[in-house]
Amino acid sequence: MDTVANRKTLLLLDVVALLADRPSDALARGQVGTVVETLQNDAVLVEFSDDAGRPYAIVPCAASDLLVLHYHPQAA
Repeated sequence: MDTVANRKTLLLLDVVALLADRPSDALARGQVGTVVETLQNDAVLVEFSDDAGRPYAIVPCAASDLLVLHYHPQAA
């Protein structure tokens, strides 16, 4: 079974949160974004949008700097 918890890589459209501040990108720890592209070396492109869906940042992030968010119950 391919659950997010069992995967080593992020997939397109995974919803993620930043684990650390990114002052150079004006992003703070905990901000939520969506994976919009997979890159080389275990990195992804993440789009951060406001409540109206307008993107305010699109930045490359290392997978290790992100936490995948779950909206359905998942076994630990």
